Amino acid sequence: MKKFIPFGVLIIVIILALVYPSIDIVTIKDSLINSGDTAWLLVSTALVLIMTPGLAFFYGGMVSKKNVLSTMMQSFVCMGVITIIWVIFGFSLAFGDDIGGVLGNPGTFFMMKGMLGNATWKLAPTIPLVLFAMFQLKFAVITPALITGAFAERIRFNSYIIFLCLFMIVIYAPLAHSTWHPDGFLFKLGVLDFAGGTVVHMSAGWAALASALYLKQRNDKAHAPARISYVLLGTGLLWFGWFGFNAGSALGANALAATALGTTTTASAAAAISWIFFDMARGKKPSVMGACIGAVVGLVAITPAAGFVSIPHSLIVGIVAAVVSNLVVIWRSSTSIDDTLDVFPCHGVGGMVGMLMTGIFAHVNVNSANTTGNGLFFGQTHLFVVHCIALVAVSAFAFFGSLLLLKITDMISKLRVSPEEELIGLDVSQHDEEL
Repeated sequence: MKKFIPFGVLIIVIILALVYPSIDIVTIKDSLINSGDTAWLLVSTALVLIMTPGLAFFYGGMVSKKNVLSTMMQSFVCMGVITIIWVIFGFSLAFGDDIGGVLGNPGTFFMMKGMLGNATWKLAPTIPLVLFAMFQLKFAVITPALITGAFAERIRFNSYIIFLCLFMIVIYAPLAHSTWHPDGFLFKLGVLDFAGGTVVHMSAGWAALASALYLKQRNDKAHAPARISYVLLGTGLLWFGWFGFNAGSALGANALAATALGTTTTASAAAAISWIFFDMARGKKPSVMGACIGAVVGLVAITPAAGFVSIPHSLIVGIVAAVVSNLVVIWRSSTSIDDTLDVFPCHGVGGMVGMLMTGIFAHVNVNSANTTGNGLFFGQTHLFVVHCIALVAVSAFAFFGSLLLLKITDMISKLRVSPEEELIGLDVSQHDEEL
């Protein structure tokens, strides 16, 4: 019977779509929808989507040859599963009418209710509501995909799908609502997260650490990357798509989007060079992998700060994040923590560095929507203190919440593959395919 349950869920989806067709038109007087802003967000939405296949190549090239396809599939499947959840009630959980400052009402936009016509999101009045929903969907898609690098080469595919569904509902949606909804408690506290340093990267990073600890070490940790050229390709797609991720988060074709594009460019470039120069200072040769990882760390770190800091300060964000993440990778490799692709040191730590750097270098002249105040560098302490508090709270919630979800998933369906399945590789044992 178990093998029929997933398809049975799709039957329920069909029934919901028939019962709730969401064909009512919403008409708002004095609409501010702008064709230029709409065009830019349409492009940005596509750019953010390409990041998930980019991540698949980035991760897939790093694992052993027998696990390339399974690792890539773990990213790719998020585009399907998370989209279905988002359309039914996920968008409502994240951006629906506020419930206690931590969650949205699942009925607010149930089955994309109210998306026809010229309705808009209250903080994005120049683009259609349905476009805002689809833009935010792409963020929700890539977040659980980021986690997969931590438990690559040892998780059962069916169990992974259960976990990513639970993570989306229990961890991601509350963090998105708390941080980006005007009634969310982190938003009201004054936390600045321009494009997802807290919501996306910190949550994924801490979930990755929880996963590595829960699933324990692989039986055979010694392996060579299957395709470093895949890593290069993935990095290029991620860097390309990240302009939609960050510049698109200005929610319009405006000067702020241009600033975010500029800070994204410079932080990632600085981090890539910083990573390989730091390796050279340690006596290592500059590597393709190092340059790629450094670039991604820079992209991660600038994400919360992209629309709040100046371009010169973005250079500092990239350089500092690369060095700190590199040091954490070195520390992690000396422990028994088997975070396969160093998701926590790169995404978790990179996101935390970016969050703290936002609290240090943010300035109201960069973004007038910053009502919390200037950063520590400019002599004000409030924003930095707020970010320190939020960092601790989000870290604890994401880490312990993920541990609980892993345990629940394991009770429903065993998480880890058998030693024999791990030995032959997940491509064959989970998908009956080979590279």
